[in-house]
Amino acid sequence: MRAPLISGLMTAMALTLAGCGGGGNDSGASAITVVGSSTVYPFTRAVAENFARNNPQFGSPVVESTGTGGGMELFCAGVGDEHPDVANASRRMKDSEFATCQENGVDQIIELQVGIDGLAVVESPEGPGMELTRAQIYEALAAEPYGEEQTAETWSDIDPSLPDTPIRVYGPPTTSGTRDAFIELIMEAGCEANPAMAALEEEDEDRKDRVCTAIREDQAFIEAGENDNLIIQRVAQNPGYLGLLGYSFLEQNEGQVVGVSIDGVAPTYDSIASFEYPGARPLFVYIKGNHLQAIRGLREFVAEYVSAWGPDGYLVEEGMIANPDDVRATNAASAEAMTALTAADFES
Repeated sequence: MRAPLISGLMTAMALTLAGCGGGGNDSGASAITVVGSSTVYPFTRAVAENFARNNPQFGSPVVESTGTGGGMELFCAGVGDEHPDVANASRRMKDSEFATCQENGVDQIIELQVGIDGLAVVESPEGPGMELTRAQIYEALAAEPYGEEQTAETWSDIDPSLPDTPIRVYGPPTTSGTRDAFIELIMEAGCEANPAMAALEEEDEDRKDRVCTAIREDQAFIEAGENDNLIIQRVAQNPGYLGLLGYSFLEQNEGQVVGVSIDGVAPTYDSIASFEYPGARPLFVYIKGNHLQAIRGLREFVAEYVSAWGPDGYLVEEGMIANPDDVRATNAASAEAMTALTAADFES
């Protein structure tokens, strides 16, 4: 059997899908192991459950929610029985992570965009009924809004038209791809709407990056771990507080929380599918091609994912938003050919 991938609290988060498809692996062969994004976790868990039922000869995959960053660290650490086969990611692999993979012999990485999700801002149904812009969210949560001291304590300090309630936002930790997406899609976009930031970038690019991406570390932004369901619970119990999480969790907890419009667009299936919603983002899984021969069932697991990600597939029922037809076709072809990434794929 494989050595544990991670220990302590992270191991306690693991879902071992035993019993979904019968007996264990033949001849003690290694089970498929998956780490990474808490947003992609429920989708991959559903795929793993169906895979185990349909392919009992391969045993039950183990799926762990470690956050995108933590999952990439584990995935890129090396090749062999003690390293995971698949990484979930709620943002694309960074070029620095690709380089780390290459350095550690993980030189066959298959990237699959499995669907679309939205970075949703949510509040309690009993909350003030917030409608925000990316600039307002940036100004409320930036450590140094536009390079100035952060003094805002209430939303009305940002804009008099907003409620006079304390700024309190539950969000993910630095290891989360959801946080990375929030910084890129909301914080940076809100910051760069200020014309002065273009001048700052010319003067000091590193300073501009810090100003646009650093989140305040006081009680205004509350790190709530990788568990999006915990954010749902805390927001539901605290009217006036906001939460940052994947749209699928909003959809599955309708009634407990409601979505907040950003730049006049509410988070809905259609607005995210069309990328009209500012927080729309693609979701990925990464397959370790170096393990395709050693890990029985890995190809079949990928095929199960492909069969599930269409508009009529069961992942839509789980809250995933299907890719457009052309994107699905391209990724299905990559899954069939197991086409590996190259350094050129990260060139802008």
